[in-house]
Amino acid sequence: MELKWSILIKLLIVQYLSVLCVSQDFDFFYFVQQWPGAYCDTKHTCCYPKTGKPAADFGIHGLWPNYKDGSYPSNCDPDSVFDKSQLSEIMSSLQKDWPSLSCPSSNGYRFWSHEWEKHGTCSESELDQREYFEAALKLKEKVNLLQILKKAEIVPDDGFYSIDSVVEAIKEAVGFTPGIECNKDSAGHSQIYQIFLCVDTSGTEIIECPVLPKGRCASNVQFAKF
Repeated sequence: MELKWSILIKLLIVQYLSVLCVSQDFDFFYFVQQWPGAYCDTKHTCCYPKTGKPAADFGIHGLWPNYKDGSYPSNCDPDSVFDKSQLSEIMSSLQKDWPSLSCPSSNGYRFWSHEWEKHGTCSESELDQREYFEAALKLKEKVNLLQILKKAEIVPDDGFYSIDSVVEAIKEAVGFTPGIECNKDSAGHSQIYQIFLCVDTSGTEIIECPVLPKGRCASNVQFAKF
């Protein structure tokens, strides 16, 4: 009987570990940047960080592990909590490139904590907490979306641009097709809100997206002022 219990316990441990490993596995990252003008120019409230109004530039929303079928893991390791002390050397970069616009006004810790615990913990097989945030910052530095769009004469002036021209400008500069997510302002205008690029599991190389998010954009979209 003891032998049977011993075998059963071992099988349960193996099963638990296999489930844990699966939860840590993923196929690629979505690297997501959001336009603050669109975030603030909706029916939702918008509050600037305690450090002041962010620059008129795309800000990081997150680096999200994803599966090729379009689903994604989340909250993979409840024991791995956000630890701001690990990010002291990159804090100024996070405040600049990964600002929180949610209300009430904050120092960004709540936003970063959410992103780490929901998404980052699912990439711990590849990146620890410091590496996860550094990877996103390096990707932001590598892909200057605002500069790319301005070069194509797509500027945040409240003007309207064809969604195809937005996609093509980014594809030409980066080499890969982006995903575009739009929202609507109070007048019902479709706006450039978030831009998705796909990244390999190391968090360093941009790749062609195995699956693109459904953006729900109109054929012509507004690039809101900020």
